[in-house]
Amino acid sequence: MTMSPSPGNCIFCRIVAGAARSHPVWDDPDTLAFMDLSPLSTGHVLVIPKPHWENVFDTPAPALGAVMDTAKRVAHAIRAAIAPPGLGVYQVNGRAAGQTVFHYHVHLIPRYEGISLELHGRRRADRAELDRVAERIRGGLDAPAG
Repeated sequence: MTMSPSPGNCIFCRIVAGAARSHPVWDDPDTLAFMDLSPLSTGHVLVIPKPHWENVFDTPAPALGAVMDTAKRVAHAIRAAIAPPGLGVYQVNGRAAGQTVFHYHVHLIPRYEGISLELHGRRRADRAELDRVAERIRGGLDAPAG
C-alpha cells in the first residue's frame, strides 16, 4: 500500500507538523496521542499514526500495530491516572460510520454508567483543563501495564 499524500487541510497532519496546537499525552517516532478537543468524558484521548492515511483500509499493518501499541500504553495510563470503571476503544471508517477527521485514528474514551455510547462530544473542552488531564495521563505512563 502507498501512503496517501498529507492534505494541507488535515488537522491531525497539522498537529503532527506542529502547526496546530494539541494537548499531547504520548509522542514517539510513529504515533502521537493527544486529548480530544471535544471529549465525551474526562480523559478522552485520540491516537494517530504520524503519516497520513485516511482509514483502516489504507493504513499499512505496521502502522496499525504501532497505533494499537500506543493505544494500549495510553489506556493503561488513563486507568492509572483517572480510574474510570470502563474504557471504550473505538475506530470508525467513513462518514457513514461517524468518521469526521479523515486521518486514521483510535478513540480511547473513559466510560461511566449513564453516559451514551457516542464518539464525539458536543462542546469544546477548556484548554487549561485538557492540559491538566494530559499531565495526569502522562504521569500514568509510568504505571505498570498489568
